[in-house]
Parts: sequence; structure tokens; C-alpha cells
Amino acid sequence: MCVCRSPRSGRYRGRVTEALARAESLIRTIPDYPEPGVMFRDITPLLVDAAALRTVIDAMIAPFAGQFDVVAGIEARGFLLAGAAATAAGVGLVPIRKAGKLPRPAASVSYSLEYGTATIEAHDDITPGMRVLLIDDVLATGGTLVAAHALVAQLGGTVVGTTVLMELEALGGRPLVGDVHALFTA
Repeated sequence: MCVCRSPRSGRYRGRVTEALARAESLIRTIPDYPEPGVMFRDITPLLVDAAALRTVIDAMIAPFAGQFDVVAGIEARGFLLAGAAATAAGVGLVPIRKAGKLPRPAASVSYSLEYGTATIEAHDDITPGMRVLLIDDVLATGGTLVAAHALVAQLGGTVVGTTVLMELEALGGRPLVGDVHALFTA
């Protein structure tokens, strides 16, 4: 369902709604991947469609226009969206990586998952006072986004917004993360 949930932006209307509905229709649901019971959301058909990709990128960053200095994308699919968003907004990109993927991590945050723990890291490219827009593909349980907020703060930056392509409402991540601009819900 295309609801474009954000207290800042409300719902989209008219032609934008049609374009977003078309973009959403390109997201495939793959049952039982990567394990039984999981409904994986495959965004690759959306990514390959230039018009759909531009529509979702514009809608993801619109509520935060002019408020951020850099986009931080969370590994792995968040990188794809964040790179496009940074280019569209004319700002830089900071990758937030899984532990062990960066040659000189300056900060790291560990967090709990349903099945263990994970750690994310970033270089010191986020400097004190830098305004950061966090981007990821999906908001599920919220653990990764909460950790990303803490990582940005640890580096001295300020998260001015969090935006995701899709929120999986049944997994309850929104209360943990707070204000999140989600284009689609499932």
C-alpha cells in the first residue's frame, strides 16, 4: 500500500501518487527467502526502472530538502538508494557498513537482532555538526536504524531525518526509531 507515511509530508496526491503506486508495483515479494516464513521484498525491478527509481528517490528526500549536508546509507540495499539520493540532492554519501568491511573504521555500534548481535561501522567522514539524512531500504524491527542513529551521534553528526523505501509494520520497528518517512508499508 502506498501511504507515504511521515508527519512532515502527509500523503502524496495526484500524479505523484500514480507514479509511486507504479513504483511500488515493481517490488516483488519472494516467500520463504532467505529462510522459511520470511517474505523477502525484492526491489531490483524498481531499481532497474529509471522513472520509478527517480520517483521514489525524490519522494524519499522531499520532506528533508535543504536540511541535510550528507546522506548516510546503510549496507547493503540502503547504499543503492542513498547513492541515488545523494546525487539527486547534490550532497555527499557516507556508507554505514557491517563490521569488518571498512579499512579504518572510526566508530562502531553493536545492536541486538532476533537471532544474535550485529555491528555497524563508519569512517570519520561524518564530522561534528554535520546534518545527516539516514536512508535504508526497509524498516523492520528497527535495530539497524537505531544503531545507525547512535553511530552518527558518536561521530558528532546530527540525524535530521530517517527515510526508508518500505516499512514492515507487523515487525514494530517504528516506535524504536521514532519519526521515519516510509514510502510504502507492508
